[in-house]
Amino acid sequence: MTKSDKLVSTNEKIFNGAMTVIGVIISIVALYPIFYVLIASLSKPIFVENGDVMFWFKGFNFESYKQAFMKDGIWIAYGNTIFYTVAGVFVNMLFTTTMAYALSRERLIFRKFFTLMAIFTMWFNAGMIPLYMTFKDFNLLDTRTAIIVGFAINTYNLVIMKSFFEQIPKSLEEAAFIDGANNLKIFSRIFLPLSKPALATVGMFYAVTRWNGYFWAMNLLQDDNKVPLQVLLKKLIVDKVANETEAAIVTANSLFSPTTVIYAIIIIAIIPMMIAYPFVQKYFKKGATVGAVKG
Repeated sequence: MTKSDKLVSTNEKIFNGAMTVIGVIISIVALYPIFYVLIASLSKPIFVENGDVMFWFKGFNFESYKQAFMKDGIWIAYGNTIFYTVAGVFVNMLFTTTMAYALSRERLIFRKFFTLMAIFTMWFNAGMIPLYMTFKDFNLLDTRTAIIVGFAINTYNLVIMKSFFEQIPKSLEEAAFIDGANNLKIFSRIFLPLSKPALATVGMFYAVTRWNGYFWAMNLLQDDNKVPLQVLLKKLIVDKVANETEAAIVTANSLFSPTTVIYAIIIIAIIPMMIAYPFVQKYFKKGATVGAVKG
């Protein structure tokens, strides 16, 4: 090994070591808020209110979780969130994949025009009030349809799927046409099976957005039996702030408080996404970077 090779090897080790340290620091900064919410939800509220809970539990107990599970409407809200996520992701993937397939085929008439119109919405949109009025004009206020179908396509996810479909060899499609397959068969039997990384990535993006979505659900839904968990959580936080004086009455014997119950609900809310992510992680890296390879 020459002197220059040894220098390059040393520089690579220094660079890799520095990147590892930076990655660990970023991970700690990103994960600490979640860790704090977890340990605070399992601690006595007197320690949480006094700022004594920083890096580990104090007064370990599950009472906040018991109270969270007994909150009025939490199971209905949780069921609504699961329904909106499952049904919403199905609608998202149905519309996104079919539109991406059409836009990825050069034989589509006015393909560039339709692609430009889709991408145009990434920078320009009508705004919140016109969109709300659109829902109102279509009589979709306070309906589950507004939440599920009203946000069927995200342009960024559409671009990812379109880029991935464009990388599939044309020879496969041409061979299928020669064998008598139509567009539907080619899409369902060739393109979808070969697009698992992109499907997993886009599906995860949609699932996280659906699961955490509260803004439009809060504005479009008035019936408490239709609101998702995030809207209920937001209501609990607002009520806590409105009743701050009452919430501050915490004694040394208190096993829960409005604050620790809210923390418990937050943990309950994020668990499904944390469980789901490892199952799509093996596809995530390849699928998430495909949009940067080819536009």
